Amino acid sequence: MFKKMLLLVACITHVGFVFAAGADREDGLPGMPYRTPDAKEFRVCADPDNMPYSTQKGEGFENKIAEVLAKDLGKDLTYEFWLDRQGYLRNTINAQRCDVIIGMGSDVDSLRTSKPYYRSGYVFVYRKSSNYTIKDWDAEDLKKGFIGIVGESPPTIPLRDYGLMTNARPYRLQRDLNFPPSLMIDDLVAGKIDVAIVWGPIGGYFAKQSKEPLVVVPIPEYKSVNVKGKEEWNISVAVRKKDKDRMEMVQGAIDRNQAKIIKILDDYGIPHVPVVTGDKIGNQN
Repeated sequence: MFKKMLLLVACITHVGFVFAAGADREDGLPGMPYRTPDAKEFRVCADPDNMPYSTQKGEGFENKIAEVLAKDLGKDLTYEFWLDRQGYLRNTINAQRCDVIIGMGSDVDSLRTSKPYYRSGYVFVYRKSSNYTIKDWDAEDLKKGFIGIVGESPPTIPLRDYGLMTNARPYRLQRDLNFPPSLMIDDLVAGKIDVAIVWGPIGGYFAKQSKEPLVVVPIPEYKSVNVKGKEEWNISVAVRKKDKDRMEMVQGAIDRNQAKIIKILDDYGIPHVPVVTGDKIGNQN
């Protein structure tokens, strides 16, 4: 269960306001005035400090995708920044403070999603100097060292099924804000763990940034064995359920710029595989 955060920070870049709040509320930030939506704006909901996805400075790959879409639509890109934790949707898109989320699971029920524009999955990451060879869960090298894994994430299912839990070193599902998003890869480089099992965009990006040569290997899909161990997911842009016209507009921009989006993913080292149309958890039972 998520722990209630003590401090939430939000910023709207085009006016430069920064607010701090001590509680979640149904109507978003306490004391923050509502703004009349401007048709000239492309209002994106994003985390202010969550590489490789987004930062307040626009450094993440989702920032870059947002820039491409806004430019295509001839709109001014603005943001509602909110830490991607408990209350994120309630205090951003559902509070009408922004209209678009750049990265969302394609089969989320509470929002209207675009056609998937990429698909990624969990990866094995290990130091090249270890001379490990890990391509799947049968790899003998998985038994040789400590394995970092996010507690309750899908790869815990095959990790258990293959008798590797004794090697596991758990990391929190919700990031401790005292540590960077790169924590598990940092620990891998430092030798605190020997293999990191992590979501592909995180593993791929931080492995690319590392001075220590790292190997990134996509984990084979596991849903045919146990759907709860599903490793690969389609990713879409999301808007509010009622915003059908907005989604049609956004979908057009995605379709026209798919090649640019894929190049951004590749530039950031984001592992991706072909989209699987109609891939939903509900279809796998």
